[in-house]
Amino acid sequence: MTIPIQEGTIPFHHATLPTAAQTWYRVYGDLKGDTTPLVALHGGPGFCHNYILPVSGLAPSRAVILYDQIGNGLSTHYPEKRGDPGFWSVDLFIAELENLLRHFGIDGHFDLLGHSWGGMLGADFAIRQPKGLRRLVLSNAPASVKLWLESVHRLRATLPQETQDTLKNCEDEDRLDAAEYENATMAFLSQFCCRVQPWPEELMQSVTWASQTDPTVALTTLGPSEFHVTGSLKDWSVLDTLHKIKVPTLLINGKYDEAQDSAVEPFFHGIDKVKWVTFSESSHCPQLEEREKYLQIVGDFLGRA
Repeated sequence: MTIPIQEGTIPFHHATLPTAAQTWYRVYGDLKGDTTPLVALHGGPGFCHNYILPVSGLAPSRAVILYDQIGNGLSTHYPEKRGDPGFWSVDLFIAELENLLRHFGIDGHFDLLGHSWGGMLGADFAIRQPKGLRRLVLSNAPASVKLWLESVHRLRATLPQETQDTLKNCEDEDRLDAAEYENATMAFLSQFCCRVQPWPEELMQSVTWASQTDPTVALTTLGPSEFHVTGSLKDWSVLDTLHKIKVPTLLINGKYDEAQDSAVEPFFHGIDKVKWVTFSESSHCPQLEEREKYLQIVGDFLGRA
């Protein structure tokens, strides 16, 4: 069966933007169908849609919308805003999401899936109780950056001592751009970010965007290292407000995930209607590591309504 694919850009105006932006999108399936469309939020921050392309496999059962968040991928970039944490705010990304929903006329009825940072964004959005949100998928996302960092550092302590020493020495000497630091970080990520080796091309495309093509968003919202969040998200948390999420929610993480159980558990205890699935052979990217199982579980949760 041939799935219709529509691609384009959406004008995005916001008071904080120095110039009008364009949000790039791709729609898989028919938005005029009788099932609820799914909007997918990529992670990073600073990644782009490529590494969550497997989610498009949920079409044609439903329309699936992927898009590149502002500053990422094929959407408008603002490299002059590097180092401006006030600009790269959660409110800006939520305003962009709301603009996309209005553009497609689905703001009255839609599902939302967010992966990693996309899950953080999705949770923050759901807490505001948007009227059209039917179901929510929080995939591999922490309930706070503090819990994320605690999880990451516990996993880091399981690396071979030589690798741990390399990371610490480079950090102490402020050599985060050294080749040995990058190699040691990759040793961590190959276990706890994506265990498929070599990394799938979709993931590499997103990594390249975030680390080489334009690292503005990643550097400003996170910081210079996987292990140290110093940017605008350093104090991000929904621990005190996640009880406001009222829609049925699917919570996902992996056995070897950077977002260990301790980082996602507050969602399970704080949301009334929630189901939690841990993928036994996955780390942070089960949509790449256990693709068929991921699509089946997410598809079953979303149903046909």
